[in-house]
Amino acid sequence: MPSAEETTVHQDPPVVAPTRRDEIAAAGSELIGGPIGRWAWLGSSRLTPVRVVALVAIGMFALGMVQKMPCYDWAWFRGASSQYTHACYSDIPHLFLGRGFADNLVPYFDRLNGDMQYLEYPVLTGLFMEVASWLTPGGSIQYREQMYWMVNAGMLMICAVVIAVCVARTHRRRPWDALLVALAPAFALTATINWDLLAVALTAAAMLMWSRGRNLAFGILIGLATAAKLYPVLLLGPLFVLCWRAGRFREFGTALLGTAGAWLVVNLPVMVLAPEGWKKFYTFSQERQVDFGSFWLIITQRTGKSLEVGTVNTYAMVLMVLACAGIGALALMAPRRPRFAQLAFLVVAAFILTNKVYSPQYVLWLVPLAALARPRWRDFLIWQACEVMYFLGIWMYLAYTTSGDAHKGLPTEGYQLAIAVHLAGTLYLCAMVVRDALLPERDGVRTDGTDDPSGGVLDGAEDRFVLGQSYRLAEYQAQTAEAPRVEWGTRPPEAG
Repeated sequence: MPSAEETTVHQDPPVVAPTRRDEIAAAGSELIGGPIGRWAWLGSSRLTPVRVVALVAIGMFALGMVQKMPCYDWAWFRGASSQYTHACYSDIPHLFLGRGFADNLVPYFDRLNGDMQYLEYPVLTGLFMEVASWLTPGGSIQYREQMYWMVNAGMLMICAVVIAVCVARTHRRRPWDALLVALAPAFALTATINWDLLAVALTAAAMLMWSRGRNLAFGILIGLATAAKLYPVLLLGPLFVLCWRAGRFREFGTALLGTAGAWLVVNLPVMVLAPEGWKKFYTFSQERQVDFGSFWLIITQRTGKSLEVGTVNTYAMVLMVLACAGIGALALMAPRRPRFAQLAFLVVAAFILTNKVYSPQYVLWLVPLAALARPRWRDFLIWQACEVMYFLGIWMYLAYTTSGDAHKGLPTEGYQLAIAVHLAGTLYLCAMVVRDALLPERDGVRTDGTDDPSGGVLDGAEDRFVLGQSYRLAEYQAQTAEAPRVEWGTRPPEAG
C-alpha cells in the first residue's frame, strides 16, 4: 500500500495576493470590493489572473487609442502644433508617407522619394511596418494614413497583450504583478507612438522562456528582439555575470548561440542583398545629434554650446560602461545573487539614462522589467507619475517651439524641468532595485522564501564564484537559515 508521501498530489504553488502584502494595492482594491478575504474560495472562476490581466491590458490600450482620437480626426493633418497641444502625436501616420510605404517602396532596398536615404529602423521593425502597409486599404492619402495607424494599433495591441500575459506567467506565484504593466498610464499613452512594443513583446516572451528553463528559446527571442530594437541585447550582460556566479556557463552559451543565430537569420539576407539600406539604422544611431529627453540636451541648452556628436558618443559609452561595471560588481558581490529581472531592469535603465536621446515611448522598454524587478505599487506609481509628466512636457515644449506662443506650450526652462523629473523618477526606481539586491531580506519577491522566479536555471542554484567576501553574507545566511520555505502544494495564510 503506497505511503502518504507517494500519494501526495503536487499542486501549483499558491498565488500571492498583492492586496495582503501591498498597502497601495489594498487601497486601490476598494474600487472593486476591497482586499481578498481570508476565507475566499479561489480558483473557481474562469477569470483567472492571467485572463484578467489580458483583459485589463486590452482595456487600457483601447483608452490609449481614444486619447489619440483628436489627432486621428484632424490634428495629424492640420498644422504642426495641434497634435502637440492635444498630446496625441504619433510617428506612425507620418512615416507611412515619409518613409515611402504609401508609394509601395521596399524598405532597405528602395531609396526614399527625393532623398538618398533609406529606412532608419532595424530589419524586423521594418518588416512589421511593411506588413501593416500591405493590410492598409486604398483611398485618399489622409484615409490611408488613418488606416495605417489603425492597422498598426491592432497589431501593437496584440503585442501589448503578449507582454502582459508573459509578465503574468514569468513569476508563477505572482501573476497579479502584471497588473502593473496592464494599468501603467505611461504604457497606454505611448503604446502607439512608434513600433517599440514589438521588441518589448519579444523581450517579455524571452524572459518567460528563461524562467521556464528554455535557454535556447530565450536566446532566439532575444535575437529577434534585437533585430527589432537594439536594447534587448543588453540583457545578455547581466545574464552572463549571474551565470558566472552560479557556474552556469553552458546554459548561457546556449542562449548566446540562439541570440546570434536568430539575429543573423533575420538580418543576413538584407545585409547581403541591400548593405547600404541595412546599415542605415546603425549609422543613423551614431550620427544622431543630441536630442529630446536627455541630460545632454539640458547641458547644451544651459551652456549654449553644442556638443560634437563624436564627443557625446564617447562620453555616453564611457558612462554606460561604468554603469555596467557597477551592475556587474553588484551581481558578484551582493550577499545573495540578485534576481535576473533586477539586473535586466538596471542595465536597460542605465542605457536610457546615459543615451543622447529619450523618446517618450522608451518607457515601454522598462515597464515589464520594472514589474518583475520591483513589484511595489508605491514605487512603480511614483515612477509612472514622473513619466506621465515628461510625456506631457515634451508635447507642450514642441507646441511652444512650433507655435512660438508661450501661452500654448512649455518654454525651455519648463521642459528642462520635465527632463529632470523623468531622470529623477528613473533613478529613484533604480535605487529601490539596488537596495533590494543589497538587502535581499527586504525584496518583496523573496519574502515568501523563493529565490529567483524569473531566473530559470539560476533559481536556487548555489554560488560558485563570489567577488570578495560580502560583509553581509554571514549575517544574511544566519537570517535565512531559520526562515521557512514555502513548498509547492502548501498554502500559507497570507497567500490567496
